[in-house]
Amino acid sequence: MKRLLLTVALCVAASGAFAQKKAVNQAQSIAKGDNANYQEARDLIKGALTDPESKDDAKTWYVAGFIEDQQFSSERIKQILGQTPDEPVMYGALINIFPYFEKAYELDQLPNEKGKVKPRFVKDIKNILNTNHVYYINGGAYYFDERDYKKAYDFFNEYIKIADSPIMVGEPAAQRDSNYLTVQYYAAIASTQLNEPQTAIATLERAIKTDYKVNELYQYLFEEYRMQEDTTNMVRVLKEAMTKVSEESFFMLNLINIQIYSGQNEEAIQYLNEAVQKDPNNPQLYDVIGRVYESGLQDFDKAEEYYKKALALDPDYNDSLSNLGRVYYNQAVNKLGDANMLSDAKMYQEESAKAKELFKQALPYFEKVHAADPESREAMTALRSIYYNLNMNDEFDAMEAKMNN
Repeated sequence: MKRLLLTVALCVAASGAFAQKKAVNQAQSIAKGDNANYQEARDLIKGALTDPESKDDAKTWYVAGFIEDQQFSSERIKQILGQTPDEPVMYGALINIFPYFEKAYELDQLPNEKGKVKPRFVKDIKNILNTNHVYYINGGAYYFDERDYKKAYDFFNEYIKIADSPIMVGEPAAQRDSNYLTVQYYAAIASTQLNEPQTAIATLERAIKTDYKVNELYQYLFEEYRMQEDTTNMVRVLKEAMTKVSEESFFMLNLINIQIYSGQNEEAIQYLNEAVQKDPNNPQLYDVIGRVYESGLQDFDKAEEYYKKALALDPDYNDSLSNLGRVYYNQAVNKLGDANMLSDAKMYQEESAKAKELFKQALPYFEKVHAADPESREAMTALRSIYYNLNMNDEFDAMEAKMNN
């Protein structure tokens, strides 16, 4: 009786395994030809992917990928023939292929019951991936244009995963050609739109290793770290970028800003002097040096010197006009404050006169800024105060009225 029950159990187990293998074969058959039914094939293979009797069989996973490839190919043929494919369906099938083939390849490398490795599907897997590889770029571009950046990123990233996969070593899809570089770049750009900082950072860090469009990529990477307030990596990225994109001022100027805000003024001056040697006709560099001397080191004479150097190169450079006007204006205000503390009338008159001279020096710079930018609140506020202290009553009233309005 026990022997009979055991025999029945074995028959049932064999029957279950046979049923799953039959389902796998059926699914493959249904996915072929002009009358293919891809959804029916998917439904059949779905059970086999989880059933203990078939989930560890390479063929199960190969057929799952084969079904997706068949649907993708049917839509792609329409495109080749000049017909309109259903692109969401086409690319939806394409993105599903590689995960199934990865698992099929892994299982296909296992030794059989005799301890030998005899792959059955590796050749087909490689052929299909080589054929389809470029279409992952098309899928990424399609979803990028649709502003679906998550799907765009997934397609670009899948292209890279296939190229980098051990499956494709020595295959055309593994080439580090111009397509590979371009896809790394667009995967990185798409990643910045996902609101997933760690994904964006990882993708950008990967992309800059290709040395393709590194100027843009380093700027994106710096911005990601800036939003995370990660100063250590911000500085690292800026210094690294400066060695690769020496002609781009963005990286040096941001590094200098960080140094200024962290009180490293001497280091900032050093970097700025290096920048001036490379680009001696750039008024912005002299202007920034002036700001370091003014705000960081409180050396107003040096600040004045560098603002004037900037204006010698570009007399209409608004930043330096405003900055130089501010240097004179602030000294005038301080001088006037000191004068008001004096009890000696003669000394008061002398210090007040010095303050007025400084207000006069500031005046033309703020007037020029105001002419170029009539809505500049800083220029209007400074001019109102200067007009008041120089007894320029008509100008004061006009400015007061404008600001009140």
